[in-house]
Amino acid sequence: MTEPLTQSPAEPATDLAPGPPSRRHRTRAALRRARRRSLLRLRSLPPWSPLAAGVVAGGLLGAGYGLLTTPQYTATSYVVAVPADASDPSSALGFAQAYGRVATQLAVLGDAQMWAHVPVATLERSVRTATSPDAPMVSVTATSADPEEAADMANAVARALTRHAAASADDTHVELRQFARATEPGEPSSPSAAVTGLVGASAGGLLGGLALLVRPRRTAPGSGPAAAVPGPASASDARGQL
Repeated sequence: MTEPLTQSPAEPATDLAPGPPSRRHRTRAALRRARRRSLLRLRSLPPWSPLAAGVVAGGLLGAGYGLLTTPQYTATSYVVAVPADASDPSSALGFAQAYGRVATQLAVLGDAQMWAHVPVATLERSVRTATSPDAPMVSVTATSADPEEAADMANAVARALTRHAAASADDTHVELRQFARATEPGEPSSPSAAVTGLVGASAGGLLGGLALLVRPRRTAPGSGPAAAVPGPASASDARGQL
C-alpha cells in the first residue's frame, strides 16, 4: 500500500516591497540635504567674503573687550636725589639709580601701605618705578581702577622712599626730595572701546586676507586643462616623412 501524500502548509508570502524609511534614515537624509545647501551657499558668496567677515568679527570682539574691561588710571610722582654740600654732585645720579631699584622692595612698601591704605600685595602689583640715565630723578607710577587710589599709592611710595633715603643720608651724603606730587588722573590710561575695536578689526582683516591667500581658486564649470597644440614641424622632419 502506498502512503498518502501529505502536503505541507503553504508558507505565507513575504512582502518584497520596501517599507517606509526609518527615522534614522530620514535624519541622515535631512542632514545631507542641509549640508549640500550650506555648501552651495558658501560657494555662492563673493571671493572677498572672508576678508569682510574677519574685519566685522574682529571689530566686534575688540569693542566687546574694551567695553567689558574695567578702565585703569595711572598717576606718577617724582622724587629727585640732591647731593650734600661736601659730596660729589655726580654721585647723586648713581644713588638715584639705586633708590629706583629699592623703591618696590618690601621695606619701602611696608611703610607706604600706612598712607596708601592698601595692602602690600596691591602695592607690589600696581606700583612701578623708573629712573633716567641723565638726571638724578626717580618716577613712581601707580595704576588702579580708582583714580584717587592711584594718586594715593604713588605719593605714598614716594614719601616712604624719601624717608628711607633720609635715614641713611649721613652715610650716603645724598637725600631724596619730593619733586612733583601725583595728581588724580582725569582720563583712564587703558585703551577705549573704539581703540580696541579698531585693533580687533585690523587683526581680523589680516586673518581674512591670509584666508584669501590660502583658499583654493574657483574654476569655471566645464573648464579643464587646455589641450596641447602641436608645434609646427620643421622642413627636415617633413622631408623624412615623405
